[in-house]
Amino acid sequence: MANNEAQLHAVPSEEEAAGQQRFDKIIQEDSRIEPRDWMPEGYRKTLTRQVSQHAHSEIIGMQPEANWITRAPSLKRKSILIAKVQDEAGHGLYLYSAAETLGTPRDTLNDQLLEGKAKYSSIFNYPARTWADMGAIGWLVDGAAICNQVPLCRTSYGPYGRAMVRICKEESFHQRQGWEILYELSHGTEEQKQMAQDAVNRFYGPALQMFGPPDADSPNSKQSMAWNIKRFSNDELRQRFVDMIVPQVEALGLTLPDPDLKWNEERGHYDFGELDWDEFKSVIRGNGPCNAQRMERRIEAHEEGAWVREAAAVYAAKQAQKKAEVA
Repeated sequence: MANNEAQLHAVPSEEEAAGQQRFDKIIQEDSRIEPRDWMPEGYRKTLTRQVSQHAHSEIIGMQPEANWITRAPSLKRKSILIAKVQDEAGHGLYLYSAAETLGTPRDTLNDQLLEGKAKYSSIFNYPARTWADMGAIGWLVDGAAICNQVPLCRTSYGPYGRAMVRICKEESFHQRQGWEILYELSHGTEEQKQMAQDAVNRFYGPALQMFGPPDADSPNSKQSMAWNIKRFSNDELRQRFVDMIVPQVEALGLTLPDPDLKWNEERGHYDFGELDWDEFKSVIRGNGPCNAQRMERRIEAHEEGAWVREAAAVYAAKQAQKKAEVA
C-alpha cells in the first residue's frame, strides 16, 4: 500500500517533465504527436484502445457483407460488394499498423479480440437479413462512420490521422453505394420499397448508437477532446448525423422510425427521440443477436489462416538468414 502511494505521488524526472511540457505545447498549438515523441501513458493507452477497437470493427464488419456476395442480385453488385469488403480489410490493416506505433504488437491486439478482452462497434452484432440491409449498412452505418471519422483526420496523433484520410475517402464511396441500393429499391416495386423501409427501420437506432453513449455517460470522451484525439463529443456527432440524413431519407422516399423527429427552429437542428441505451449496453456486454456468431467466425478464420502465418514466418526467417550469410 505504501509503495503504491509512493508511486502515485512520485516526482517526475527532468526528462518526463520536459516531455510533458513539449507534449502540452504540441496539443495547445493543435499540432501532431508522432510515435517517437514523448507522450503521457494515459494518452498512449487511450489511443491504443480507440485505434485497436476501430481496427477490430473494420475486420468484424466484413462478415455481414461478405455473407451477401454470392447472393447479390447482379454481377455488378457482386463486384462492388467484393471491392467494399476488400476496402474494409485494408482499413483494418492501416489501423492495426497505426496502433502498433503506440507500442503494442499486432499479435497482442488480435489476441485481445479473440479472447473477448477487446470490443468492437456494437452495430456489427446485428444480422443482415435482406439485400436491402446492404443498402442500409452502406448509407446509415458507413454514413455514421464518415461523420465520426472525418474529424479524426485532424486527430492529434499523426499515424492515426493519416490513416483516416484514405479511409474516409473510401468510406464515402461505400455510403454512396448504400444510398444507391436503397434508392433503386425504394423506387421499385411496393415489395422492394417495403424491404428498403424495413432495413432502415432496423439499422437507424443502432447506427445512431455508433457514436457512443450520451456525453454524460461517456467516461473517455472529455479527456480525448482535451488531448485533441476527438474534435466533437458523442452527442454533437450524433446531432450532425441526424441533421445530415433527414433530407437524404426524404430523397429516398422513405422515413426514419422516430415519431419524435422534427425540426427545431430555435435550435436550428432536428430533435429526435431517446435511443434504447439498455439494448446498447446489452450488446456491448456480448448479448446482441450476433455477438457469438461474429466471434466464432473470427476465431475460425484465425485458426484456418494459421498455416499462412507460419509459412510467412518461415520465409522471413530464411530471407533473414540469407542476408546474414551475405553480410
